[in-house]
Amino acid sequence: MISETAVKIRSMEIRGAGRIARSAAAALREYAGEMEASDLQVFVSGMERAAEMLLETRPTAVSLPNAIHTVMAPLTMAKDVEDARERIKKAADVFIRDSEQAVDRIAAIGARHIREGDTVLTHCNSEAALGCILEAARSGKEFEVFATEVRPRNQGLLTLRVLNDAGVRTNYIVDSAVRSFMNDVDLVVVGADAVTVNGAVVNKIGTSQIALVAHEARTPFMVAAETYKFAPRTILGELIAIEERDTAEVLSQELQAVLPLVRVRNPAFDVTPAEYVDLIVTEKGAIPPQMAYIIIRDYLGWSLEEFTRESGGRRGEPERTA
Repeated sequence: MISETAVKIRSMEIRGAGRIARSAAAALREYAGEMEASDLQVFVSGMERAAEMLLETRPTAVSLPNAIHTVMAPLTMAKDVEDARERIKKAADVFIRDSEQAVDRIAAIGARHIREGDTVLTHCNSEAALGCILEAARSGKEFEVFATEVRPRNQGLLTLRVLNDAGVRTNYIVDSAVRSFMNDVDLVVVGADAVTVNGAVVNKIGTSQIALVAHEARTPFMVAAETYKFAPRTILGELIAIEERDTAEVLSQELQAVLPLVRVRNPAFDVTPAEYVDLIVTEKGAIPPQMAYIIIRDYLGWSLEEFTRESGGRRGEPERTA
């Protein structure tokens, strides 16, 4: 289950920060139930290896280490193997339940910011951002959506299907057309893969350009993000690694072979500065980006010792997020 889940996360068969986090928690729960261990130390070592395998799959998705931290933390209080199994199961169940409820709570809060007659733009296939839009539609509001294609994986097609099935009128545009339509947009709603201590937002590539265009047009830019997407280790100045994916997603291997002087770059995410973000909607409430530290301090439960021990020196390249 661990290796299968790791492969699915790495290949983006499981995608979206919330789904990744819940899948990891479920995989750890199942592994804990199946693993044979002669004593507690062997059990803990096995769980730590499984956790590390999952952690290596998507370096940018902060929801992943936060989920794993939440599920693994009770091991420090376990008395024996069976107690450890039960603690892992309970922690995983609570995390999965709270994660699912978080999206519903964010949707309820975020929907209030979508007004009758608005035009909303969204980018990528964010569960939380779509939740805000769908909840506004369920409440009876009439509005229109612009959805980007989200190159190179075309996640916008997933968004289109969801909105169409919900009866929401949607315009499908190429990523580079955002500036042409921004003056028609009343609100931008996106998700997040990570939020840093200074309120910068790491999200699907193209988000920062949309935020810049929205800032220029004075269009409000709202981020929908569960609290477990906030990045605790950025308190120490650690950078979030920006994942670069397979170059074949952009240009076929055949074409690359006949273009030896061409280097393909395929970053999956970019960093939106806090000054371009007007509001971050979490399940705990809507906050300005400058309050990101409060979420990390009060709701995620990381101690300074854990920041230091688990920071591990992984550095984002080439962008600084803080």
